[in-house]
Amino acid sequence: MQPIEDPERAARLARAILSDVMTYNPEKVRLGIEHDDLFERLASEIREARAYFAERVDPDVVAKTRAFDRALVDVLVYRSRHVRSKIW
Repeated sequence: MQPIEDPERAARLARAILSDVMTYNPEKVRLGIEHDDLFERLASEIREARAYFAERVDPDVVAKTRAFDRALVDVLVYRSRHVRSKIW
């Protein structure tokens, strides 16, 4: 399979992967937001998701766009803004 070279496709893939993480781990996401330890709590899931993303996307696109890091915030944090937390 040819690596993804289009930045928009890479961003969509990152959001899709992290949407799956959120779908399969709703309690961990909620608790992570509530206790301000989201990235530590989901460390293994995020590591696995990042590795899958890196396998599918051209390394230059990964480095230049930081699409996965943006998707972490857009998907896991922003979509959980309804959860009560001391961080907001």
